[in-house]
Amino acid sequence: MCLFSRQSLFRPATVRCTIANVFILLILMSCTAMHSEHQYSYTTVPNDPLHTRIYTLDNGLTVYMSPHKDEPRIYTSIAVRAGSKNDPAETTGLAHYLEHMLFKGTDSIGSLDYDKEKVELQKIVDLYEEYRSTDDPDKRADIYRQIDSTSNFAAEFTIPNEYDKLLSSIGARGTNAYTWVEQTVYLNDIPSNQLEKWLTIEAERFRNPIMRLFHTELETVYEEKNMTMDSDSRKIWENLYAGLFRKHTYGTQTTIGEAEHLKNPSIKNVIDYYRAWYVPNNMAICIAGDFDPDEAIKLIDEKFSKLKPSPVPRFFPPKEDPIENPVITKVKGPEAEELVIGFRFTGAGTPDIDFLTLIDKILHNQTAGLIDLNLNQDQKVLDAASMVVEMKDYSTHILSAKPREGQSLDEVKTHLLEQIENVKKGNFPDWLLEAVINDLKIEELRTLETNRGRTETFVDAFVLGADWQSVVEKRERLSRITKEEISAFARKHYGTNYVAIYKQHGKDAETPKIQKPPITPLKVNRNKTSVFAENILARKTEEIDPVFLDFERDIQSENIIDGVPLFSVKNNENDLFSLYYVFDIGNNHTKKIDLALDYLSYLGTSALTPAEFNQEMYKIGASFSAYTADDHLYLKLSGLQEHFPAALHMLEKLLCDARPNVEALEKLKAGILKERADDKLSKRKILFEAMHHYGRYGASSPFTNVLDNDELKKITPEELLAEIDTLMRYRHRVLYYGPAAPAKLSSELRELEHLKRELVTIPEIEPFIEIEQQKNRVYVVDYDMTQAEMLMLSRDMRYDPKQVPLITLFNEYYGGGMSSVVFQELREAKALAYSVFSVYRIPKDKDEHHYIFSYIGTQADKLPEALSGINQLLENLPESPDLFASAKNGIHRKIRTERLTRTKILFTREEAQKLGLNHDIRKDIYENTENLDFEDIAAFHRQRFTDKKYTLLVLGKKENLDMETLGKFGKVSNLSLEEIFGY
Repeated sequence: MCLFSRQSLFRPATVRCTIANVFILLILMSCTAMHSEHQYSYTTVPNDPLHTRIYTLDNGLTVYMSPHKDEPRIYTSIAVRAGSKNDPAETTGLAHYLEHMLFKGTDSIGSLDYDKEKVELQKIVDLYEEYRSTDDPDKRADIYRQIDSTSNFAAEFTIPNEYDKLLSSIGARGTNAYTWVEQTVYLNDIPSNQLEKWLTIEAERFRNPIMRLFHTELETVYEEKNMTMDSDSRKIWENLYAGLFRKHTYGTQTTIGEAEHLKNPSIKNVIDYYRAWYVPNNMAICIAGDFDPDEAIKLIDEKFSKLKPSPVPRFFPPKEDPIENPVITKVKGPEAEELVIGFRFTGAGTPDIDFLTLIDKILHNQTAGLIDLNLNQDQKVLDAASMVVEMKDYSTHILSAKPREGQSLDEVKTHLLEQIENVKKGNFPDWLLEAVINDLKIEELRTLETNRGRTETFVDAFVLGADWQSVVEKRERLSRITKEEISAFARKHYGTNYVAIYKQHGKDAETPKIQKPPITPLKVNRNKTSVFAENILARKTEEIDPVFLDFERDIQSENIIDGVPLFSVKNNENDLFSLYYVFDIGNNHTKKIDLALDYLSYLGTSALTPAEFNQEMYKIGASFSAYTADDHLYLKLSGLQEHFPAALHMLEKLLCDARPNVEALEKLKAGILKERADDKLSKRKILFEAMHHYGRYGASSPFTNVLDNDELKKITPEELLAEIDTLMRYRHRVLYYGPAAPAKLSSELRELEHLKRELVTIPEIEPFIEIEQQKNRVYVVDYDMTQAEMLMLSRDMRYDPKQVPLITLFNEYYGGGMSSVVFQELREAKALAYSVFSVYRIPKDKDEHHYIFSYIGTQADKLPEALSGINQLLENLPESPDLFASAKNGIHRKIRTERLTRTKILFTREEAQKLGLNHDIRKDIYENTENLDFEDIAAFHRQRFTDKKYTLLVLGKKENLDMETLGKFGKVSNLSLEEIFGY
């Protein structure tokens, strides 16, 4: 389960349909689904591109539907209008904790004998009440021992993760949930032929969730809390909201909860919270995908009618006092410095939101906004951005940026606020408003392309309590707002009424972590199945035939010129296009290419300045970007097809006629040097990139294959433009997804200047050599953090496509998801980590090796136990026939209902080519896993995992790490940041 914040810029509205009003009936098409046993009325809105139906069932449950037959799958979200703002002040974090408990099952799901189990669970409830009311440390320790003992006895009647196994068995993917201030939302992406089973499972899940496995899950939440204590972004966010909201729970409480409250939990309060808020008249089912809405609503009503409505507690938002003067808060942490400014506005359903949407885009649209051009393009700061966070009671407009070398956070603040002043004065071009509306149209089209995007829009609408018509009409409404009105709004609402967070680099005041309580590992009944699950799994479902790509059939190919083929897929949905120039050259070939392409984004042509170039691109709804990898790169042009010729011409001019700019390059170099210093402060960059590459290659790796700082400082504009010129003289291929016919497109491309020159073959280079491990090695990087994070790597055989089906099944069973044995053992049974996984990684290139790749994020004092736990699983594979069957069924059902569409078709071919394949590898997986049994993956585990030598990479505060335990695993070497970054 994950915790993250989301922003919503939409507010829906309702037009209620009645049979008596014939006129409305005609406008809204069919507003009633007729069935012999029931009649379902629904709301719809004219000109709604999602063709949304909104139902309200007899028990108050709201249902949003959007049929979309892109693939035989349905994206689902079940939203509850209850989040951290509704937590009792004395037990914060309750909404988030309940989210975790909704994965533990009911009296039917996950229980072997609930009559016996509930007796023990009630004892645990009572013990926790006694625990939280006791101050004496010795008595508390004694009570916790009783909790631990009773929990172990109760676990004998429990089947951990049965909900996850059920969802996996029906072919669900993306099973997860999140909690934020207003809402808790439960996510699944299911095969369309499994809708009835999914509804049966979900209706049961919400009927009577049982608070089982409470103390191990609480330890997981402790881990999550400790992770947030290590997060500088968490410090920024919490302090920003504390400053903006002095009275409202947006600022007085945090979603994950106070440490003191987590140490003194109450199961009784969690149950009471569920009973108060998790009622159908406070919930919505949001689905988009391949289904018949008339049949779907009948099923939803049948399954969820068992949930009984009741009055929902009212939340009375306190009125915040005006912010008269800037509120400045300084926080410290190990990561890079940053400034964040927040302004407070009224909430959802108010005119403020429309103005904020436009002002946000005028400031920052990633191409031609005031922040984009005046700050990022001119390189006055690093990574400047703007975003709006819309909430029910209040909303915020947030500006952020990082300082350049030698720049103070005060200077950064001045630069950001100057852009607000430009809006106040109307210092932005008249055409920008129209371009913003065009940009919003493109965003809407992209949202419509995915079922997930559709359901997220529904969730936002429900949570914010708005009407759907307002969502549908938003662009039209925004288009009527004038430049003068925007400037007047800005003058009225933006002044000294802001909160600024100065995130400084340094050691924060000591933050107490939540200590590890003594937990006896639980017995995991992975070989048992509840009666409920047996009945679900026994139901026969008419299967959907898989559809595999045939590259020759599904991709049209043309030769633009000799050595430059065009591969295209027709877009029959909308007017959007994406064009890619793909080169088999990357950072391993030349250290300068990434810098050269980065530099290109700051340049103009002989006809247009850099700012003018970006403005012209934004006017026509086009965007250009570059992506570089170790052994390939691509240049991407995208936008509206009607402006394709103009966008293509502009890109060609930039590639062939870019004008050098000495000042821009010097600023770029300085910015890169600052970003390099910042990267050395980033946990994720240190562990998953620098340390990971060091573990695979040693000191010389693709990651360290960059210009050193001295080389960077000496680079000239001429060298970088020569690099671009050389790139465009190499043979490449063009990928296209859009409405244009291939022949016409090929003809247009043939006229490009760079294709009229003689193109050459890309030269071969010596590959970087992966280290062959002869013994265990331990590398430690010291970092000021509460947790410890660990990667374990072991190189194995080179890529073998014949092994892919077996590896896929093994990973699904072993360590790839929440129902896997690794997750069950280390998180569910032993509570040793919040995040843990272990897989046999398949390389992306035929010349690379497979790797055993394991990760654990845990408290530093748990590291010895966590290391021991993962070692046991690396040496011994637990057997569970039920879990194996679930993993196998899940793979087949996912493949049966997966449809690769749009640009995925083109890039699936690219991935296959790199692996030496000429077909869709999913076909091999589907056909060959059918005949595999548990002994096949057990034999694979014995052959590939046991008695292996590993590289252990540990990131943590050295003084908190058990170096003696690490030394028993292998020789410990302490690495400096300079060693792993190469500069």
